[in-house]
Amino acid sequence: MPELDLLLSFLVTSIAIELTPGPNMAWLALLTATAGRTTGWAAVAGIGLGLAVQGVLAATGLAVLMTAWPGAYVAVHALGVGYLLWLALESWRDAGNPAHHLPGGGEDGVTGFRRGLVTNLLNPKAALFYVTVLPGFLPPAAGVTGGLVLTAIYVAVATAVHVAIVMAAGGARRWLTDPGVSARMHRVQAVILVAVAIWLLTKS
Repeated sequence: MPELDLLLSFLVTSIAIELTPGPNMAWLALLTATAGRTTGWAAVAGIGLGLAVQGVLAATGLAVLMTAWPGAYVAVHALGVGYLLWLALESWRDAGNPAHHLPGGGEDGVTGFRRGLVTNLLNPKAALFYVTVLPGFLPPAAGVTGGLVLTAIYVAVATAVHVAIVMAAGGARRWLTDPGVSARMHRVQAVILVAVAIWLLTKS
């Protein structure tokens, strides 16, 4: 089990990372504004589950495998980057689809949960975090339990940030569901996704 000072340092680091703008933020804001908070909560649940699964896999040995066999890391990295680019293309196309700028936004809770889950199962930013950042806060004898504790902290921080986004986006729904604003936000989201994908490619 990590010491208290390491836990606090990791908590601060997790908060800083999650407050950095990323694809989850823009997508959650748009989804909640167009489809409502219920769909936003479903998406938050999917995101949290995806991050938790990644963390458990890393804590139970995936990180060791990816470090020992570079091909595994390259494969996960490529899948994540490819998925981000696909989401960017989809978001850019949605900007020109009137159905995505009306109440409901063409998505429901099941769709929101599934996309949140898949996006974060293939989230290369999270994989990079679990493999490179998280282990630095673990003492040599921490073992699997220590990794699971830090994973739980990170998922809790990420979920809290995403809940705040859903609450804020729900309050700004009238503004964000204006067709012109919504279309521009979809294009901004697409640009952010491409930028994140390019950044991740430079880290490969």
